[in-house]
Amino acid sequence: MKVHLNLATHDLSKSVAFYQTLLAAAPTKHFADYALFLTEKPGLELALDADPAVKIAEGAHYGIVVDSLDQVDGAIARLQGSGYRADVERDETCCYAKQTKVWTTDPDGRRWETYFVIEEAETRDAEAPACCPT
Repeated sequence: MKVHLNLATHDLSKSVAFYQTLLAAAPTKHFADYALFLTEKPGLELALDADPAVKIAEGAHYGIVVDSLDQVDGAIARLQGSGYRADVERDETCCYAKQTKVWTTDPDGRRWETYFVIEEAETRDAEAPACCPT
């Protein structure tokens, strides 16, 4: 099973570069107005459509759950190594789970988190202001 997302983007080239870094994968299809990423980990089919007039919804964010802290560290290294901002949270409680994660933002302003759940928690959020930013 895979999740399919179709995201419109102002600048397809910048978005393809960003998602190559985020997903550690090259697009399966790449045309002047469209790109498609197919990944197994995570199980994702991500389509990008060029649309210079796209309006990005506020209040939403997207996430990739990984199987280990090493995978979060790998995402941090890839993002920082490619010049993307990486906001790191270690051992923070967010959404009823203790997590380590990295936040980043795609070229259109969509917030993405890559995270590992260390353990479940009885409280929703820590006092850290970075938890679940929009």
